[in-house]
Amino acid sequence: MRSTSLLTSIALAAAFVAGSTGMLRAQPAGEFPFGLEMTLEAAPKPGSKRIPNIEIDDKGEARVELWCKGGTGQFSVAGNTVIFVPGSIDNRACPPDRAQADDALVAALSAATTWTRQGDYLTLSGGETLRFRLNTN
Repeated sequence: MRSTSLLTSIALAAAFVAGSTGMLRAQPAGEFPFGLEMTLEAAPKPGSKRIPNIEIDDKGEARVELWCKGGTGQFSVAGNTVIFVPGSIDNRACPPDRAQADDALVAALSAATTWTRQGDYLTLSGGETLRFRLNTN
């Protein structure tokens, strides 16, 4: 009985330390990652180190940074269904290949109809499958 009490105390202390240092997530792994930033699983384009990322606030408003362009949008989620509506996208001085890739990514986000989450990964599916890694550190 004494060893069980000691193990319980150690587990509670570890949970307290983990929670106070940000190691525990506020969201269960199966929930849509509102309030988090995520990075597309893709290689940078030649001549650039940028990889697209999205930050979605708790109301679904999104800030999107693409390979060159950036902008806003809105995510709506019901069950495993997702809808992304792009807002204004800044037309920055982008090389044609990156501008085209940015436009294609916005179109793929807009075509997404379902989502799944496994751990630190969010997958959006529809016309194309997009996989994002949640930035949890």
